[in-house]
Amino acid sequence: MHDLARSPKQIGQLIQRHRDAQGMTQAVLASRTGMRQEMVSRIEGGHDGAKIGTICDLLAALGLEMTIGKRSKSSLNDIADIF
Repeated sequence: MHDLARSPKQIGQLIQRHRDAQGMTQAVLASRTGMRQEMVSRIEGGHDGAKIGTICDLLAALGLEMTIGKRSKSSLNDIADIF
C-alpha cells in the first residue's frame, strides 16, 4: 500500500501513524535517528521547516521510503478521505 502526502502536515501524520503502528514512542524514534524527541514532535505536527535529510532519516528508521510520482488530479475532498 502507498500513502499519499502533499504537505508537511500530511507527511508528519504519516510518520506518526507508522510510528504508532510499530508501537514506537517519539523518544525511541528520535534516538534511532540521532535527533531530539522535540524535533520528531514538530515534524509529526506538520512543521514545514524540516530538512529533507531529516525526513529521510525518520522514514528509514521506520523501514519506509519515499516514492515520487506525477501529481493526480484528485480534489481536496478525495485527498482528505485518505487520512
